[in-house]
Amino acid sequence: MTPERLRELLAAVSRGEMTPEAAAERLADLPYADLGFARIDLHRELRNGLPEAVYAEGKTEAELVAIARRLLDAHGRVLVTRVAEAPAAVLAAVLPDAVYHPRSLVLTAGERHAAPETAAGPVAVVAAGTADLAAAEEAAVCAEWFGLPVERHADIGIAGLQRLLAAAAALRRAGVVIVAAGMDGALPAAVAGLVAAPVIAVPTSTGYGAAFGGLAALLTMLNACAPGVAVVNVDNGFGAAVVAWRIAAGGGRSRTPGLESE
Repeated sequence: MTPERLRELLAAVSRGEMTPEAAAERLADLPYADLGFARIDLHRELRNGLPEAVYAEGKTEAELVAIARRLLDAHGRVLVTRVAEAPAAVLAAVLPDAVYHPRSLVLTAGERHAAPETAAGPVAVVAAGTADLAAAEEAAVCAEWFGLPVERHADIGIAGLQRLLAAAAALRRAGVVIVAAGMDGALPAAVAGLVAAPVIAVPTSTGYGAAFGGLAALLTMLNACAPGVAVVNVDNGFGAAVVAWRIAAGGGRSRTPGLESE
């Protein structure tokens, strides 16, 4: 249930075009739909501004199809993360307007979100190295799906500091900067020292043994000496995109005009 659909439903009842009983039946699944193996949160967009996304790993193809179809029916759109090529092909065959992004393992279907009215500038998505592009692309694809303009900057890690400095002017134009980096994980602090925008750091699992699958980068980012750095979990580009959307949407205040309390 989107804010727009809820307003249409209430307006139809107000105009006498729909009975309260019929409206109640339309809302019967709220706040969640129980599929037996999953209880899908259909109120989340009303509360938080974005609908529930689907995390594909660990789910069967049949479960993914059932969940995605129910969310698409409720919201007119669905976002699936961490979906491998084979289940993505199954979803694409049954979901209208489905698009699969293989680098990021993200699938979208339906209409993407409208841009937040309060967005201050584009989201700059930075990958320290080419090996960090999977996490960076998850952030970029999800941010675009949320209606945000995105500018990508690949392979500007601190091992070649001149590359970062060459991109500094573009980064300063951004309203939010997402930085995906593995190995030593030092790039977000360097970026935060160059820009006024909030920096969202995504530690990636890139690196040799002592990188500990992204733990070293995570700890470096948590200990960043530059202020203004927020850190999400290892490889969590989706989580970074959600934070970027909430910043751009002013905490979500612009998402439901006419439904907020004064």
